[in-house]
Amino acid sequence: MISIVFDLDGTLADTSRDMLKAANLCFEEMGYSDVLSEAMHRGTALHGGRAMLTKGLTLLKEPNLANVVSEYYPKFLKYYRENLYEKTVFYDGAITCVEKMAGQGWNVGICTNKPEDLAESLLSKMSAQNYFKALVGADTLSVRKPDPAPFFETLRRLNGKPNRSCLVGDSITDYKTAKAADVPIILVDFPPNDTDMSSLKPDAIIGHFDELVPTIETVSYTHLTLPTKA
Repeated sequence: MISIVFDLDGTLADTSRDMLKAANLCFEEMGYSDVLSEAMHRGTALHGGRAMLTKGLTLLKEPNLANVVSEYYPKFLKYYRENLYEKTVFYDGAITCVEKMAGQGWNVGICTNKPEDLAESLLSKMSAQNYFKALVGADTLSVRKPDPAPFFETLRRLNGKPNRSCLVGDSITDYKTAKAADVPIILVDFPPNDTDMSSLKPDAIIGHFDELVPTIETVSYTHLTLPTKA
């Protein structure tokens, strides 16, 4: 059985606007307003809370950057938890694609660097938790991506095997995870991602979820132990 492991933020769902709001609430607490904008910084948001705090504090020329990021990251998580699902949406075709995979008998899971409870809460609010048979977050294990252990734990929960699996993500972190696990990596190139996907030389790049199943089938013949088409 084939196992497909997805990243969450920037891959299945555009969470950037709600994450930006949480970061800006942190900056408001510091005495600043609208440090990060949707027009300029949604791509940064997909790299996570610490990346947004670092970006904003760099713009503010904060001399004690590392300590302030550490101080405010728990506050970012609090604000984000309170505003988890205001503007977040699945990318067009994401759930239809996952349903198609399930219809073909494929196992589908999520391996994310979002804290596990936040990922579970988001999927629940989006009525999507039943589409995924496994979820591993940033704090599920003692390590997170790009260490391959969370990917392998997701596979374990799916009863999957590395030589019949594929990782679908949107970042250099996902790319490094797949390479460390020695599995195919398919990167999505959806806005507002600011990563040059082609420079990473993944196994494939897609621009819409309509392309994913055919792409996996093509990649499979090269990398996975699948029967070839007659």
